[in-house]
Amino acid sequence: MSKTLVIVESPAKAKSIGKYLGRNYTVKASMGHVRDLPKSQFGVDVENDFSPKYIAIRGKGDIIKELRAAVKKADRVLLASDPDREGEAIAWHLTKLLDIDENSPCRIEFNEITPRAIEQAVQHPRPIDLDRVNAQQARRILDRLVGYNLSPLLWRKVKKGLSAGRVQSVAVRLICDREEEIQSFIPEEYWSLTAKFIKSGKSPFEAKLHKYQNQKIEIPNQETMDKILADLKGASYVVDNVTRKEKLRNPAAPFTTSSLQQEASRKLNFTSRKTMVVAQQLYEGLDLGREGPVGLVTYIRTDSTRVSETAVEEAREFIKERFGPAYVPQQPRHTTSKGKVQDAHEAIRPTSVYRDPESVKEFLTNDQYKLYKLIWSRFLASQMAPAVIDTTSMDIVAGDYVFRATGSIVKFPGFMQVYIEGNDDGIKEEEKLLPELAEGDKVQVKSLMPKQHFTQPPPRYTDATLVKVLEEKGIGRPSTYAPIVETIQKRGYVVRENKQFYPTELGMIVVDLLKQYFPEIINVEFTAEMEEKLDRIAEGEQQWSGVLKEFYVPFSKTLATAEEKIGKVEVADEVTDEICEQCGRNMVIKLGRYGKFLACPGFPECRNTRPLLEPTGVKCPKCEGEMVLRRSKKGRKFYGCSRYPECEFVTWDTPTNEKCPHCGEMMVEKMNRSREKLLQCVNEHCPTRGETGASEKKAAAGKKKTTAK
Repeated sequence: MSKTLVIVESPAKAKSIGKYLGRNYTVKASMGHVRDLPKSQFGVDVENDFSPKYIAIRGKGDIIKELRAAVKKADRVLLASDPDREGEAIAWHLTKLLDIDENSPCRIEFNEITPRAIEQAVQHPRPIDLDRVNAQQARRILDRLVGYNLSPLLWRKVKKGLSAGRVQSVAVRLICDREEEIQSFIPEEYWSLTAKFIKSGKSPFEAKLHKYQNQKIEIPNQETMDKILADLKGASYVVDNVTRKEKLRNPAAPFTTSSLQQEASRKLNFTSRKTMVVAQQLYEGLDLGREGPVGLVTYIRTDSTRVSETAVEEAREFIKERFGPAYVPQQPRHTTSKGKVQDAHEAIRPTSVYRDPESVKEFLTNDQYKLYKLIWSRFLASQMAPAVIDTTSMDIVAGDYVFRATGSIVKFPGFMQVYIEGNDDGIKEEEKLLPELAEGDKVQVKSLMPKQHFTQPPPRYTDATLVKVLEEKGIGRPSTYAPIVETIQKRGYVVRENKQFYPTELGMIVVDLLKQYFPEIINVEFTAEMEEKLDRIAEGEQQWSGVLKEFYVPFSKTLATAEEKIGKVEVADEVTDEICEQCGRNMVIKLGRYGKFLACPGFPECRNTRPLLEPTGVKCPKCEGEMVLRRSKKGRKFYGCSRYPECEFVTWDTPTNEKCPHCGEMMVEKMNRSREKLLQCVNEHCPTRGETGASEKKAAAGKKKTTAK
């Protein structure tokens, strides 16, 4: 019998696939990429059609040697790296290192790690798709052209260690532009009026002032509100225009890479990187006891919501068995992906819907279980019947004023029995049921509740909203969202605080510089257009070296101009009154990966550093020390006593000088789901807190792991 060698990317995938193949197959792992451009050299010959110089990656010598030995023993070799452009490039690099004919049927791919998918893939090998390889090669070289030319310019003109990237710089610009919007935003006052109505024998309900003289009302200030309240004094209220409707609510489509990262951020508080690491584990396969290694989900890098007919039929059968025929839609549900998508792979779904989360929970880590449950629930819900919602709307008229009350109740839960999609503002939908009233009924007003508001600036980006805007604007592709978000934080251009991204001073300086001298590099439309060109290369519609030449010729001229015109940009260190205890100099404020810290200006002779304790002006509730701002190892803000370690009081929430009216303890600021600041007692045993003392408990539990940066 002939021997077949199958080469995959990871040992976990090798273990899962090896289980499904017989004794005549050997499965080895390349451990990801085996060749790349050299780190210490430019590695691209721009004079010779941008010919790349590839070398074996340092540290991969033993792996390559083992693979070469395995190739010699095999009668045929099948390259089973991931089914995307990067996977295609890895397979192509393996053909070069292992002396395999790239035109021979040596490449297999599969969307899920299941016996059927592996068997079909092995039976239908194909040659390497050089168009996909060239698209990935063009992306890699393009990033090298930008990074290895622009980064040294920033080193010379601004600060050593900086970097600029074709896509990462645009992401930083989005965050910087949003920060400028927020800083320049001028709040405008407005008011709302809510009335609480009652009718004998009926439950009370609320309605908001909606119209005045048949026009939508706006209440700009207290003076206007006072006039309205005066007009309504002694008014009678009559029910008018009662409308009842039955609405169908359809489920969300199964996950794409982008929507998975967004929903995992909203519901699980996962970063984009964490989501993709855990999802990769679910895809590659986990040991499920007697069942052995099993791939739990389909391929995780996709922009499509398409689902195979087999998976749809299996889901419909499962829904019928678990929930009953009423929960199965009359026709199989198929969703259409929005915008331009590659549609190379199915949506992210469980490989078998019968492998429900609870049945595999004991074999998964907590994070794996949470993410698998999210994927499984979303897919199952996407194939279920719509929810039926009874909605009621009624107007309550008082002279020229009209109040409007709306309510709804779920008549039939449908897909909502399993899953409800999250939203970016975090506000949960509340079910409000209005009493049965008819037009002409008179109601009494129990109270009128005026409330002052101020318009809010646009919110800062979170993992979810940043990935969403990158996808909407065509910046990057499914496999690049998580690396983009991770890179801009590593470079010190942005920091994440309370799930939101803030640009650092360094990020603002670099973006301003790039805007002035390299407007195309930092232009959103230009970056999106380049992604489309890479797509055309992958489809065989455009020549890759031509795309690079079209970019590089004007870029090199702009680079030369910038080198000549940009002077040295001084990022002056802020001098403090703190004295270095080692050499006596005044310490300065430096910006590091985790924010600001104190450093001696005598570096490298004196390497003394200290945490920057930012005072809050609030006394510690446990002693006479002052509450100061600190940072955890992961860069998250928290507040602690300046007398640490003598006093170990800490809190994640912003301390205030307000005292609790019930117990006299310090009050801290909390943000509710509507992004409004509320005060809460710091004493977790205070009756005013109820069950909301978890943040301080969590902070106290993690205090030993924190260190100021």
